[in-house]
Amino acid sequence: MKQSFYLKLTLLFMIVGMISSCKGTKEQQDNYANILTFKPGEEAKIEEAFLSIKDSTSILLQEGNYKFDNLSIVQVKHILIHGEGHDKTVLNFSSQTQGGEGIRVTDVKGFTIENMTIRDSKGDLLKISNSSDVKVANLHALWSQADSTSGGYAIYPVLCKNVLVENCYTEGSSDAGIYVGQTDGAIVRNCKAAKNVAGCEIENTSNAEVYNNEFYNNTAGILIFDLPDLSKRGGKVKVYNNNIYDNNFRNFAKSGSFGTSWGVGNASPGSGIIILAASDIEIYDNKITGNNTAAITIASGFATDDKAAEKINANYSPISKNIKIHSNKLEMGPEFPKPAFEHRIGQVLVATQEQLNKLDPNRKFKRIPLIVYDGFSSNVLTKGTALNPDSICINQPEENLFVNADFQNVAKPENWKPNTDSAPFQCK
Repeated sequence: MKQSFYLKLTLLFMIVGMISSCKGTKEQQDNYANILTFKPGEEAKIEEAFLSIKDSTSILLQEGNYKFDNLSIVQVKHILIHGEGHDKTVLNFSSQTQGGEGIRVTDVKGFTIENMTIRDSKGDLLKISNSSDVKVANLHALWSQADSTSGGYAIYPVLCKNVLVENCYTEGSSDAGIYVGQTDGAIVRNCKAAKNVAGCEIENTSNAEVYNNEFYNNTAGILIFDLPDLSKRGGKVKVYNNNIYDNNFRNFAKSGSFGTSWGVGNASPGSGIIILAASDIEIYDNKITGNNTAAITIASGFATDDKAAEKINANYSPISKNIKIHSNKLEMGPEFPKPAFEHRIGQVLVATQEQLNKLDPNRKFKRIPLIVYDGFSSNVLTKGTALNPDSICINQPEENLFVNADFQNVAKPENWKPNTDSAPFQCK
């Protein structure tokens, strides 16, 4: 009798859940004037629906596998593209004969895409540009192979305003799994990324928060970059409550656009977080472990380009400034990952450990410290002598915490003197 009661109760909960789910979907669709539904086998109709889409349209792609060359949406408002779940609705672009991106969205105000998997395009999987009020949720974006044949970005909002990326998973990107570029107002939360060159990249983006994510088994967990010759300057980025671990994967960035002196090709395998030429950054309450080249790297544009000063303008400065690092858990393993020995910047960091231990016999065989600062400060530009002119503030309890790697002199071994004096960089 009791068993029968529990069975009935379980069935009741299941029915209520199904009703709630259907009600939620209906309420969501009721917000749109045009509601379209498609099933596998109707790809030609779907492509036409995307191209001719009108304001206030919801498109549901029912469960199943779809094959496309590409899909494009341009210059509309209030759009919802959704599937029935990342494990149910799958869009495959592996047979592309034209177009780089899988899905391209341009100049859309109020765009949501959710509840599906997109995979294996020749270029970026999902590119959203010049759009506002963008939401990407419960989306899996991946390539079958994690190598230079993969597209650059899996989820790629650029030149946007007010972006939310949540509950997503990316894999196999030859640049960044989740990339937010030249955008004002962005949140990346509750996402996972693995086997990308960078799990997440925030580039020339302002007012961004990255939290409650899990980035693992990438070349680098998170990149916060400001690069030259772009439309805007980044800053005011907070990274917190993330689990960033075991990012020791080989760097398989493409040559050319992805592997230039400014590209993600410079990220050494074994990097937790890299800050490059960025300002007003706060890194706190993260668990950053098992990234065996450096837990956190603070670098300038000069680390990768000796002509970085020539690129200074209103949108770019090569010096990282106003960096706060506190209350994180930082740990590294006993040795560099093998791919670091085959990587240009990785080799410099290996040499930094060797030089540091050579200069200080008391270190013996200690690992490179957890936080690596390249040593390029605004003194390079101003001829100043302040020990910490750029307000780098570190409040961490770990031992073997910090090294000023003195990259300015790395090419002159007789003058190269990395040191572990963290006193000028401790938060006051």
